[in-house]
Amino acid sequence: MTRPRIGFLGLGWIGRHRMKAILESGTVEAAAIADPSLEMMVEGAKLAPEAVPFGSLEALLTAGLDGVVIATPSAMHAAQSIQALQCGVAVFCQKPLGRTETEVRTVVQAACVADRLLAVDLSYRFTEGMRHVKETLQAGNLGQVFAIDLAFHNAYGPDKPWFYDPASSGGGCVMDLGVHLVDLVLWALDFPSVIEVRSTLFSQGKPLINSTSQVEDYATAVITLESGAVVRLACSWNLQVGCEAIISATFFGTEGGVALRNLNGSFYDFVAQRYRGTKRETLTEPPDAWGGRAAVDWARRLAAREGYDAGVEKIVDVARVLDQIYGR
Repeated sequence: MTRPRIGFLGLGWIGRHRMKAILESGTVEAAAIADPSLEMMVEGAKLAPEAVPFGSLEALLTAGLDGVVIATPSAMHAAQSIQALQCGVAVFCQKPLGRTETEVRTVVQAACVADRLLAVDLSYRFTEGMRHVKETLQAGNLGQVFAIDLAFHNAYGPDKPWFYDPASSGGGCVMDLGVHLVDLVLWALDFPSVIEVRSTLFSQGKPLINSTSQVEDYATAVITLESGAVVRLACSWNLQVGCEAIISATFFGTEGGVALRNLNGSFYDFVAQRYRGTKRETLTEPPDAWGGRAAVDWARRLAAREGYDAGVEKIVDVARVLDQIYGR
């Protein structure tokens, strides 16, 4: 069977990492690359020397592609995804798929109309630890889940200026990091309805006043689910926490708890544990090469000739919660 022809749009670190993972899976052919930076094009060509270079998405879409991997700034995601889908090209897009619920919904609708496979790089779903967390929840082993604590604190801020421009990014640390946390809790619990969202956003230690000129670098939110369970979320950039990162998702039930958390401040090493009273059982621990799994999953499904997957519509639910955190 002929392998799908894939184009790669955006060849920064994350774009090249996902490209490498997809190509190493052997499921697709790297047909085209595009990035406005000559330096990034050179780096991309090292991974895929057979790929034809193009100067824009419009030009790249003339290459007879089956799919495109989009790793560009957030403001471009929705429009570029729609453009590709309307050309009959499947899409794997970096998060966020759109800056607002409306943008996300429009992309999903475009995928449905085109009957093309659409996926978003919500990569923490694909950690071995989170798989065990979800299995524990689905088995009902925790009894009634009534509280969830979520955290993603990054000791560094993004190094690209567009992250700090609300029009380009759609928001700050919530849009960058909180999207993973919201997705994880809704996905792990089979996307329950959200009853209420209350939030507080800060910028440089002060409450965020003007969201049109600033983005938040610290945020907390309390999310109430239809079951009555309460989710407490906190995320940040540049927080002085004594390590590079704190990342965790902890679920508490009447019969115990289960958690995914990073080890020793690592962005990549995670452990999953089951809690019973004062005792804990380790479910998974490093090493776990999870970073490219979402991209590889999309590539393999594309190679299997899968079309539109209605499951992607749940990403709209995630975007709706983000909108509520931002008060829009």
